[in-house]
Amino acid sequence: MKISNILLTSVFALFHHLTTAQTPVFVSGSDGYKSFRIPAIVRSPNGELLAFAEGRVGGSGDFGDIDIVLKRSRDNGKTWSAIEVVADYGKLQAGNPAPVVDLTDPEFPKGKLFLFYNTGNNHEGEVRKGNGLREVWFKTSVDSGISWSAPVNITTQVHKPKQPGINPAYNFSEDWRSYAITPGHAMQFTGGKFKGRIYIPANHTAGPPKPHFTDYQAHGFYTDDHGKTFKLSENISFEGSNESTAAEISGGRLMFNSRNQKGDVKARIVAISSDGGAHWDSTFFDHNLPDPVCEGSILTIGKYKNKNVLAFSNAADTVQRDNLTLKISFDDGKTWEKQYLIDKGPDGKKDFTAYSDLVQTAKNAVGVLYERNGYKEIVFKTMDWKK
Repeated sequence: MKISNILLTSVFALFHHLTTAQTPVFVSGSDGYKSFRIPAIVRSPNGELLAFAEGRVGGSGDFGDIDIVLKRSRDNGKTWSAIEVVADYGKLQAGNPAPVVDLTDPEFPKGKLFLFYNTGNNHEGEVRKGNGLREVWFKTSVDSGISWSAPVNITTQVHKPKQPGINPAYNFSEDWRSYAITPGHAMQFTGGKFKGRIYIPANHTAGPPKPHFTDYQAHGFYTDDHGKTFKLSENISFEGSNESTAAEISGGRLMFNSRNQKGDVKARIVAISSDGGAHWDSTFFDHNLPDPVCEGSILTIGKYKNKNVLAFSNAADTVQRDNLTLKISFDDGKTWEKQYLIDKGPDGKKDFTAYSDLVQTAKNAVGVLYERNGYKEIVFKTMDWKK
């Protein structure tokens, strides 16, 4: 009986460790912003953790006066700096921060930080109707985000809008309308034929709005020359594929992981590419990754028996945004052997945990930057895992 009690206490302590002790990073109503949403995180070349989010001036809506803001941690997420604004678009929208570090540019052997993002001049619903434009930009930093380059507009390379009267340079033959990158971090191939390629998952709508959001399709874009030029991938074949994330798997392949905006299947859409994310070998629903129509994050965190170890986080629920869970795969995402509850709200609490992003903090630990408590805060938590 005494041994059982000790064991029960130990199990409870472990569960308590995995489900509490979040560190607030962005709190709605502070720093001049009524709301913070859309977390993204990356480790900078100097070892700092850089946490990005959308700082929404007027409220929680997806459109309006929105800046991309940054806080940094020099102690692996225990404490965070004062807020910094790194991208804005006047009184309009700058959002969907997607950071990634280029570690292969010979001109910058200590690494170069990229921040990709979107701007927009109307609500998403109106842009889907053809009344507005979403553009794609990036900035770079060679001092871990202390200073930034001027923004570079790459819309004509990675978008296919048909926008007569808005910008004649964007009059393509296709009719892409709404457009969004990620959310969360972008990625770079670390080995194989495509080593050094920077890849950014994205999605768009094509033509007028369709029932059940079938005008949405996911795609990606990439650069093989450190941001000088960009190319588009082919579309993910599933209609309704939406917000996306990607990771490198063994053999220099790419795993692309998307939200199913249609909501008919409450699971993540997965596509596999053997040519660096340009084309797709297979596309399928991963029913081991249930999803309530929300965002998720995937990250390569090591190798095991010649397979890449992957971490994945999302609101692992088919009804509401809650039950934020970390899953670990030791076989390139074919199975998810380990899972750990990150955070969960009271029973019946709608939208308690939502968007998240992952960063590796140690060999067997990942940091999770995530939305919590009905979007009232974005918090950081370190999750330890073991094989």
